[in-house]
Amino acid sequence: MATASAPAFDLPHRGRVFPAFALIGWRWISRNPAATIAPVLLPFIFLFFLKLISPPGLFPLEIVGAMLFTTQNIGNWVLGDSAYWRLESSLQDLFIASPLTKVGYLFGIAVANMISALPAYVVLGILLASVVHVPWFAWLALTGSIVLLWILFAAIGIAISSRLRSQREIWPVGNLLFTSLGMLSPLYLPIWLLPPIWRAVAYFLPGTYAAVIVQTNVGLLPAGVHVGFGSTWIDAGVLAVSALAGTAIALRLYRWGER
Repeated sequence: MATASAPAFDLPHRGRVFPAFALIGWRWISRNPAATIAPVLLPFIFLFFLKLISPPGLFPLEIVGAMLFTTQNIGNWVLGDSAYWRLESSLQDLFIASPLTKVGYLFGIAVANMISALPAYVVLGILLASVVHVPWFAWLALTGSIVLLWILFAAIGIAISSRLRSQREIWPVGNLLFTSLGMLSPLYLPIWLLPPIWRAVAYFLPGTYAAVIVQTNVGLLPAGVHVGFGSTWIDAGVLAVSALAGTAIALRLYRWGER
């Protein structure tokens, strides 16, 4: 009776998840170059009309808002991908059966969609540098804010995706939620110009603190205007705590391996 021979070598079991998901994001835009336009198009629609109707001095602030809005919108893409893989292709079942945890699955999909958003960041970053001087520490503040929002909204997206019951719910739920959050947070608009009620609501959203941090470090605040807590370090702490707490809650609500 023949017996199976032992494999000549063992394949590594760890360290391949994120590169594999990154490859998924890259192959999506490499096979379909039009996909690189979609992440840029929506922020530029807002930029185009704001450029026409708003004072020229606010344009750098609006570019920063477009970059942060793109980051929040990654949560919508994560929601769509994870819901489609669960409801239509049953690809999530393969990951559930593997040693991959739900945290690894979350970051894998988030990495794939971040790769897809990179063209938008590059275009907007070049545009920002061409209209205003951005100090090196402001680039660090912008990058840190983007990373925190990316983790938070990817977690929100995957948590909501696990609650959807049909593919028809993906588009309306995702767009309603993430577009509303992007509009309530003063990403494109200066928070000091908002009505008092809107301003009070905005301070409960993490995107507000990301915008305030970047606007402060780039030097986009008018003289005598104080926003947030008046300190970049305190605003950064609030953003970090809210992002980590929101991510923990989202992962708690996320249904992994449940029908």
